[in-house]
Amino acid sequence: MSYGGDEGEGVSFATARGRDWPSVRQFNVFLANRLGAMLNVVRRFETTDNRIIALTVVDSTDCAIVRLVLSDPERAYEIFEQANLPFTESDLLVVTLPEGPQPLLQICKALLQAEISIHYAYPLMAGFGGRAALAIHVEEIETSSQHLQQNGFTLLSESDLNEGEAGA
Repeated sequence: MSYGGDEGEGVSFATARGRDWPSVRQFNVFLANRLGAMLNVVRRFETTDNRIIALTVVDSTDCAIVRLVLSDPERAYEIFEQANLPFTESDLLVVTLPEGPQPLLQICKALLQAEISIHYAYPLMAGFGGRAALAIHVEEIETSSQHLQQNGFTLLSESDLNEGEAGA
């Protein structure tokens, strides 16, 4: 069934995902703050080739939010659904750290120039092409993406994370 009069036209991945800039899906898994809860989530991936690329935990007394970036987000979605784990998805920018003595400063300055706030950031657990990378959640992802690329920063996409470049 077609809705736009583009019968016969293929739908690009960017259009299907509703965007045309490089970003990465993050899964936000909600857990009761109980012994073994984190192990239960991580174990879901131990027998698959779906690697945990990045992970951070927002902890409180009663519950925790585990934020994960995985090498195959489509499969991760299925795994979380099958496990009946409560989760949401959000988009991140993944920026390779530039050369120089203060790469984080360079990224922060670039975003400040565009008046973009960083909500949170955390490192990826693997290098890409020999370079470290940072996952960033920002208020205006499209504007942030365009501004960072215009200023010479390299952004990674989901396909970059799934190509096995990690660990270089």
